[in-house]
This record gives sequence, structure tokens and C-alpha cells, in this order.
Amino acid sequence: MILTTTNSIENHNIIDYLGIVTGISFNSTHSYKGKSMSFKDIFSSQKYYEAYAKGLEHVKEEAFQKLQDNAKAIGANAVVGVQIDIETLSTTNTLIVSITGTAVKVAV
Repeated sequence: MILTTTNSIENHNIIDYLGIVTGISFNSTHSYKGKSMSFKDIFSSQKYYEAYAKGLEHVKEEAFQKLQDNAKAIGANAVVGVQIDIETLSTTNTLIVSITGTAVKVAV
């Protein structure tokens, strides 16, 4: 599946606009592949930021997969105008990634 932040795809013609699709994912534990930070690790800034970065990457990839699944479900083979929004809820330490775009069908 083609994903792009632009509104067109070079060397491809968009033949149908199918609608807006989203992919949303969140993580409130700063865990990655089932490994959570220990209480001791929370006080190590290096380990904290490494876990935060890995957790964010995992949540982002999960949101992209959901976006693609939602686009495929309505018959799309590409998504244009992709926008990514990353939010943190400071009171709960939760990362939220929301990805939105327009599902389209392009000539192959």
C-alpha cells in the first residue's frame, strides 16, 4: 500500500476517492514488546528516554498498521494526505498516536 503526505502520487493516477481513514494507538506503560520499565529504570534518564522512544516507535507502527487495515477494508490501495498527531497525556503518562489520511484507489 502506498502512503504519502502529499495529495497526489507521482506516476500514478487517482481513480477514486474512498473517504477519510484513521489509525489510532496508545500506550500508557512505556513498554516495548512486553518489556516494561522497572521502578529503578524510571530514575535513569537514559533508560527512560530509550524506553520512551521504543514505545513511541511501536505505537506509531501500530497506528500505521491500523490505518492501512482500515483503508484496505474499504477497497483502497493507497492513502494520500497522511497526517500524524502524537499527544501525551501528562497526568497519566500515556502516548497517543493518531494518523489520518484520504483512502484512494490508484491505477496500477
